[in-house]
Amino acid sequence: MIRIDSVTKRYPDGTVAVDRLSLDIPDRSITVLVGPSGCGKTTTLRMINRMIDLSEGTISLDGADITKQPVNTLRRSMGYVIQNAGLFQHRTIVDNIATVPRMLGWGKEKARARATELMERVGLDAALAKRYPYQLSGGQQQRVGVARALAADPPVLLMDEPFSAVDPVVRKGLQDELLRLQGELGKTIVFVTHDIDEAIKLGTMVAVLRTGGKLAQFAPPAELLSDPADDFVEDFLGADRGIRRLSFFSSAGLDLKTSPIIAVDSTAEQIAERTTPGVPYLLVTDLDGRPLGWSEVGALTAGGVDTAQLLSYGRPFEAGKDSLRAALDGAVLSPTGWAVGVDGTGRVVGVVSQTAVGEAIRSAHAAGLGNTKVLG
Repeated sequence: MIRIDSVTKRYPDGTVAVDRLSLDIPDRSITVLVGPSGCGKTTTLRMINRMIDLSEGTISLDGADITKQPVNTLRRSMGYVIQNAGLFQHRTIVDNIATVPRMLGWGKEKARARATELMERVGLDAALAKRYPYQLSGGQQQRVGVARALAADPPVLLMDEPFSAVDPVVRKGLQDELLRLQGELGKTIVFVTHDIDEAIKLGTMVAVLRTGGKLAQFAPPAELLSDPADDFVEDFLGADRGIRRLSFFSSAGLDLKTSPIIAVDSTAEQIAERTTPGVPYLLVTDLDGRPLGWSEVGALTAGGVDTAQLLSYGRPFEAGKDSLRAALDGAVLSPTGWAVGVDGTGRVVGVVSQTAVGEAIRSAHAAGLGNTKVLG
């Protein structure tokens, strides 16, 4: 455990960056520090590995005061990942990843073997090993940064807004990759971000800091969303925190309908059998069961399936795996008001209306669910 006990950072000009901060950061978890600019997130992170010296209080790692340890020994026990990866531009990818093992005295071949192993673990093609950072995309460079931080198998990983410089699609992929890696490796991760959605998605625990480095609330994401400590936390979470909370409700209990689904080669008789009272649309799939789009029932019965006239099926959700937030998002994005549920291969398993999603949300609230994070 990392224990931050009444820590203050005061600069010579009197500026207080962190003010009497106390946190117990649990082992094998992701603790996220989040808050507005100037709240001391990065300062706190850098005090943990003594890149910045604290003014008052203590920080201990597994019960040992970090100021009593040689600084180089301390830093080598902690991986560090920053925005834009911070790679050595004159070194190949494999040698970038092997940097810390080489510093620890590993032989070149052993260090490179470890680097190659980690490339695969973080989702990098081995063919990139001999390339240089400028030859990689931003997302690939961030993966290299994570691999380099993991190279010596440190128990602690410090991450300072590592995904903020990439586009939203790449960022989501990197977040998912980090959660996958954490599931495999079980590191103690301290993660700094200014993005509350990222904090909610990644954090086992979330510390919300105020401007001036004071702790506003330290809680699991579900508790943070359902019971903010004060007006500052509520405002920081945003007006749509109720929607964010749906990420903690599973879609497993949704009542998916299979009757309004037809294959693209369906006959008029099959279309008539699938027509559901009160549902003016049918979902058309290809012959493998993957969604193509929605069609009005009248258009189908009049002349079969015309794929050129199909309406978008919106964004599908993986039934049972994704959250109610993903299902609601799919229903809202669909021009028919119905979300499409698929399995892990992308084949349709059923459809669900906005009304049914709303009923599932009410039932989940009534049952007191929503304390476990659901991906998606």
